[in-house]
Amino acid sequence: MANIIDGKATAASLRERMKIEVEDLVSRHGVKPSLAVILVGDNAASESYVKGKEAACKKAGIESTVVKLPADCAAADLEACIDALNADETVHGILLQLPIPKHLNADHFINKIRSDKDVDGFTEANVAKLTIGKPHLVPCTPLGVMRLLTQYSLPVSGKHAVVVGRSQIVGRPMASLLLKDNATVTICHSKTADLKGMCKTADILIAAIGVPGMIDASYVKEGAVVIDVGISKVDGIIKGDVDFASVEPIASWITPVPGGVGPMTIACLLENTLLCYRKFMGE
Repeated sequence: MANIIDGKATAASLRERMKIEVEDLVSRHGVKPSLAVILVGDNAASESYVKGKEAACKKAGIESTVVKLPADCAAADLEACIDALNADETVHGILLQLPIPKHLNADHFINKIRSDKDVDGFTEANVAKLTIGKPHLVPCTPLGVMRLLTQYSLPVSGKHAVVVGRSQIVGRPMASLLLKDNATVTICHSKTADLKGMCKTADILIAAIGVPGMIDASYVKEGAVVIDVGISKVDGIIKGDVDFASVEPIASWITPVPGGVGPMTIACLLENTLLCYRKFMGE
């Protein structure tokens, strides 16, 4: 039976440490770290995510501002909003909540965010730094996975890690972080031949494919560490990409959904905000 990797508890501990750090920083600089979130439209899931980020910021002592724009806003209005936040010295981190309405080009607007305020780590400048092994601001979900592996003393160096999914948000940056820590990394995707066989070679299996319950016991090697990044709602129930019930008996460690990687994503967003703040303050 697998040991449970508790992302909720780990995230709470990380927030507590950050709260102490924030108090020290504010006492020295007289300015609170500040995160601005741009929310375009009225997507219910996005609004829920943003509320979660606001609550986490409050617990850590970080200022949080949400800038709301209508779903039919013009590209020029969104660009002006980003320009204003880029220029605002009281704002240390900027996040454009995705998805944005289809008439707006997400990549274009992400790259309008100053790279030193890019708390999501999505700008081309930050992606390039991560790709060459010199990361600055790293996408929050893969960073959260690495924090969990460290927290539970799960070795990465020399291990074979298989990442299922090749998105710019999770799969590719996840592979870069694992490589940086000396794992041997395989990225799998929908066109991978013998996906099941490839997954069964993994010492660390990271599922980020977006198909609820797809990774069952037949994909997992005995004793593997299984990290479930997927999150979907099926009949009103939150599900991950891993069929937890079948995989738990054979894995050595496993993340639940919910309560695994999700809370760490927000915790690492706060961590990135503090990184931006410290750089701005010259630390």
